[in-house]
Amino acid sequence: VQLQASGGGLVQAGGSLRLSCAASGRAFSNYNGGWFRQAPGKEREFVATITMRGGITYYADSVKGRFTISRDNAKSTVALQMNSLKPEDTAVYYCAASSRYSIAAAAYQYWGQGTLVTVSS
Repeated sequence: VQLQASGGGLVQAGGSLRLSCAASGRAFSNYNGGWFRQAPGKEREFVATITMRGGITYYADSVKGRFTISRDNAKSTVALQMNSLKPEDTAVYYCAASSRYSIAAAAYQYWGQGTLVTVSS
């Protein structure tokens, strides 16, 4: 599976961005989707995950209630709608795919290249 993330940019605190991840190659519907992020000087951290058919989602406490993960298997895409953005959300965001439902980065076999989100105060 090849993943291509897009949608990052510069936004003011309180604003919104929508990240998209396009998958190609193997049937994306056979994989759980996830979003992770890595801020400068910090380790990569889990943001959100969604099951193969989109029936179950799970979020990190830091984004719960502000971010929404969704997928469209017909288009082989996974999206991350980010609202009420905070400066601490600034990071490179990565989409990923896994045959397992997990919040651990090590469980994800396929990764996109990352897209930078910068939230100004």
